[in-house]
Amino acid sequence: MIGKILDKIGLTSNIVRRDLKRFMAAHGDPGLTLDIGCGYAFYREYFPNRIAFDIRPLPGVDVVGDAHRLPFEDEKFDNILCTEVLEHLKEPAVAISEMRRVLKMGGKLILTTRFFCPLHDVPDDYYRFTKYGLKYLLRDWEILELREETHAIKTLAYLVQRIGYQCEILHFRPFRLIFFLSAKILSLFPRIITKEYGDISKKTIEKNIMTTGYDLVCRKK
Repeated sequence: MIGKILDKIGLTSNIVRRDLKRFMAAHGDPGLTLDIGCGYAFYREYFPNRIAFDIRPLPGVDVVGDAHRLPFEDEKFDNILCTEVLEHLKEPAVAISEMRRVLKMGGKLILTTRFFCPLHDVPDDYYRFTKYGLKYLLRDWEILELREETHAIKTLAYLVQRIGYQCEILHFRPFRLIFFLSAKILSLFPRIITKEYGDISKKTIEKNIMTTGYDLVCRKK
């Protein structure tokens, strides 16, 4: 009952899901798309001509396989969609190389991945990526867009919300409300931080030193 009430007033709605949907909507494409790690296909409406690929035989999955060894011919796809998957791959560079192989010249990779995020889908949770790490990993691609998913305050709100999702609070389930409510309040004050730095000596100005993850679009050169 309490869970339904929290859902109704929006306290348990995923803080980043709406932003992810906006990003996907902005880059939707009717071309042939390989949806790697499609899961439950949250974004299928934006990529109508898609092959759903996952390591698990979930409902709606077209091809079951491993992203490190994609079972497709070279230069088959116009787009590759890879959302919330890279951090779960044991060898991300190998998987990226495979994506490049099956993507047409000039085709796009639309990718999202985690930076500040609790453990999830364990034990298959291996990495977290900074924007600098992603630029290096994708150094052979033309990066068209690379953006932080959230600012620092929204990231804090997300982490507090995840405590409510993933933890027991004094063995009493309703105490989760404290964390959901705190997350909601935190998210109301995005402008409290006026400047950020990439080091504690405050020599290098940086943008969004804490973010839940990154949204990226790049083109095969």
